[in-house]
Amino acid sequence: MAYIPLEKMLASHPSLYKLVMAGSKRVSELLQGIQPLIKTNSKKLTTIALEEIAAGKVAFKPGEGAVDPATRKGDAS
Repeated sequence: MAYIPLEKMLASHPSLYKLVMAGSKRVSELLQGIQPLIKTNSKKLTTIALEEIAAGKVAFKPGEGAVDPATRKGDAS
């Protein structure tokens, strides 16, 4: 099981609610077939989404409750 420190994720998302919303939206995107933005050994979509947030690859877009694709940095290649 992967351990992702909450403190690391809260550094970029000061609101726990926004962190959960960003993770939820990213999991929905992954379910639709969008490729992960990082390389990981995990097969669980929730873990992948949280690892992406911790790595700074996914950001919360205020006002829409969605993940902002313009703030994604890099790709999994």
